[in-house]
Amino acid sequence: MIEDNFKTALESAGLSTKDKITTDGKLHRFSVQGDKPGSKNGWYVLYGDGLPAGSFGSWKTGFKGTWCAKAENSLTAAEREEFRRRMDAARKTREMEEEARRNAAREKALAIWKSSPPAPPDHPYLVKKCVRNHGLRLHKGALVVPMRDSYGILHSLQLIDAEGNKRFLSGGRKGGCYFAIGSPVVSLCIAEGYATAASIYEATGLPVAVAFDAGNLEPVARSLRGKFPEIEITLCADNDAHTPGNPGLTKARQAAAACGALLAVPPCPGDFNDLYMGAAC
Repeated sequence: MIEDNFKTALESAGLSTKDKITTDGKLHRFSVQGDKPGSKNGWYVLYGDGLPAGSFGSWKTGFKGTWCAKAENSLTAAEREEFRRRMDAARKTREMEEEARRNAAREKALAIWKSSPPAPPDHPYLVKKCVRNHGLRLHKGALVVPMRDSYGILHSLQLIDAEGNKRFLSGGRKGGCYFAIGSPVVSLCIAEGYATAASIYEATGLPVAVAFDAGNLEPVARSLRGKFPEIEITLCADNDAHTPGNPGLTKARQAAAACGALLAVPPCPGDFNDLYMGAAC
């Protein structure tokens, strides 16, 4: 059956679901691994008539895939055109839903940000990391880190609780968004997390952009290079030496190469906050 074969394709992509598969050509959402209760970051669009085909993915990871009832090398010219049209329609449907999710996240982020007071200097996470508050706010006991694009538009928030657990607003944009500590004049640094960025700023006085994770280093670097074409940029890597592939260093090196930036790496495994605390605490 179409539904069973499509569900197998979802499972092969790591997006298994117990939900009933619907072949109505509309966008459907479902929970994926790592979702909080009630969250549905998985999505699919499946057409059951004519040439059965569909697309699917995860808003959580950014993964996208396609499926067709017939192998690509067995499609006729007419079927190839039908498949292309259906995937284009599915893409437009997904993009409309994604924009709606991002609009909702922007509105929620702005409401939380406006209603949140400045974070106290003795917040447990700041104390644990030996860094100060550089413009963060407090919401239900969690530090609130605004996520803005290069035009200063607030898109989402990162929330950091007392134990250091971090989460983002569901549906909010992350790619290319950052939090700025200090104002660039002749140079700036880019780091992954807030504590790491605050450590660099407090130790050197250099302005730092928080990219939030390794995968966002290059989008942020490209965005800031576009905003500051002449400025010196330094990617401050997390040295994930104990993780296969050292993703922190690998992603920072790629980001530096993409925007003509310098690369700084901690001399031992860890990040610059680890190095800072070793010297300051």
